[in-house]
Amino acid sequence: MHSLSRLLCHHPLGLVSCIAALLFATPPLLAASEVVVVLNSREDSMSLIDPLTYQEVRRVPVGKGPHHLLPTPDNKHLIIANASSNDLVIVDPETAEIRQRVPRIADPYHLGFSRDGRWFVANGNRLNRVDIYRYHDLQFNLVKKLLLPSTPSHMSFAANNTVYVTLQDSNQLVAIALETQQVRWKVTTGPAPAGVWLTPDGKNLLVAATAADFVEVFSAASGEKIKQLTTGKGAHNFLAIGDGRHILLSNRVEGTISVIDQQSLSVIETFSVPGGPDDMELTADGTELWVTSRWRNRVAVVDMATRRIKKSIKVGRSPHGIYRRTHAPRT
Repeated sequence: MHSLSRLLCHHPLGLVSCIAALLFATPPLLAASEVVVVLNSREDSMSLIDPLTYQEVRRVPVGKGPHHLLPTPDNKHLIIANASSNDLVIVDPETAEIRQRVPRIADPYHLGFSRDGRWFVANGNRLNRVDIYRYHDLQFNLVKKLLLPSTPSHMSFAANNTVYVTLQDSNQLVAIALETQQVRWKVTTGPAPAGVWLTPDGKNLLVAATAADFVEVFSAASGEKIKQLTTGKGAHNFLAIGDGRHILLSNRVEGTISVIDQQSLSVIETFSVPGGPDDMELTADGTELWVTSRWRNRVAVVDMATRRIKKSIKVGRSPHGIYRRTHAPRT
């Protein structure tokens, strides 16, 4: 107990203050050098997990409708997007302590930074809008509200400051030039496109059809469809393994993870992760894959040597985005 609390408790007039201090005291944040942050989208909170003990050590309210999160370009801050409360929460990436709140960011369901760090994009799937901001040092200056029905979902960025956005309810993929805020091209995709991934060579876009069981490959330059890969039901989101060649795809309905070779554009392996696997994070050494299981309110930790779940961690309702500061390369 702090010295002030001891003083209040020993003083007769301070008894009420003492009780209040004990009831509403904020528990200390995780003291370890690493914390895994998981967003509980239907509980409006984030779960903080100690990766050494695989235990949830704290659950913190963040705002309404948190779905996705990402670090700032300088990696000094972590940004949590609250779609329903129309704001961003700025978090210390090492301790997960909330530092500040950025209001008036409309419906930020998904978010991302251009590769040069000058542009910030927020997909508003409720508003059918893609908002483009100029960004510098936690300053977000709105440049363009781009109406794009229906239901902007995920995004991916190219080196030439093009952002590719999936439109989930109109079954389309759109390319937007950030410098001009103009649509370069728009193409039809499979049903309910979500995750979109640009290959390291910048040539191909992989788009996951969440209402189907496949990934489509499009030319990043023209939008021409090149190929279709059968994966699993509910193909949803991508993550790099970190070797520059292979990526992972979560198949949410089927409860599996597919491994895709980006060079041959083929599925080489699929393994089981039940419970609606969604977002993923791979440890820096590549030994563990952490997966949010949205339908089980858990995070599954997969041993990548055996492809088997080694730990299942209870978190809040409908866990979605996940982040750890040390992770495998993103390509």
